[in-house]
Amino acid sequence: MIIQYIMKEGLSGFRRTRLAMTTSIVTIAAALVLLGLFAITYMNTSRIVNSFRDRVEMEVFLAEPAPDSLCTAVDAALRAVHGVAGTKFVSKDQAALIFKEEFGEDIHGVLDFNPLPPSFKIYLSAGSKNADSAAAIALQLKHIPGIDDIIYRKTLLELLDRRSRTFVLVSAAIGLALCITALLLVSNTIRLIIYSKRQLITTMKLVGATRMFIRLPFFIEGILQGALGGMLACLLLYLVDTYVTRLLGQDLSEFLLVPPFMYAAIATTGIMLGFAGSALSIRKFITEKIGL
Repeated sequence: MIIQYIMKEGLSGFRRTRLAMTTSIVTIAAALVLLGLFAITYMNTSRIVNSFRDRVEMEVFLAEPAPDSLCTAVDAALRAVHGVAGTKFVSKDQAALIFKEEFGEDIHGVLDFNPLPPSFKIYLSAGSKNADSAAAIALQLKHIPGIDDIIYRKTLLELLDRRSRTFVLVSAAIGLALCITALLLVSNTIRLIIYSKRQLITTMKLVGATRMFIRLPFFIEGILQGALGGMLACLLLYLVDTYVTRLLGQDLSEFLLVPPFMYAAIATTGIMLGFAGSALSIRKFITEKIGL
């Protein structure tokens, strides 16, 4: 009986404040759709950025002459450096073949000797493919005996780091603003419902109703708003994903692909926003105005 009453009162706000409730649900849905699109864009952008990072290699050139014993010692020292995932030795002859593939000229046809030194290609670990880590690794490599020079695409890494940080900050700021907007609208809607029931709440208090008994219907209303907003956002995202797939084709649409877990995350976020908005309104408005 008590549960039935609480559920009935929790749904009553949909009849009493239809416009405010509808506005709140639509706003939550719009905020979640935009958040979802930002999240999808961020994930795909990160994937593209990481693909560029994966192409960044560090190469160290050995001082000549470089006997086998020196090459072995340098290889062991390189692998011992934190952030180095692996190495690949490139001999003078292999360097000449690479030169021919890239420039279409035989180095021996240009010069009477092979000036290309032996080298090691260094593959960085996943956590070290950024400008700061690469610079720290390069500094350590300079102290290894036998290494003459170190090259890597420092400018590219610095550019990727700057753009990634900017994108994260902008996305976080927009996402936070959207969440706050949805939160305030839910809170305002619950506040209107509380105001419309102020006499009933006062009566319930006088007859000995507990705080939780009075507040539970408002929590349910907030959670329902968030859940309906989340479901609407999931539907809209699904329609957008379907439309984009048909418009761009399967290959290009992968850049805006909505992973299955995103729908669950959006629905959960909607419920959390609804609960938080109702909790904010209940804590402030009932305590201050009703005296609970």
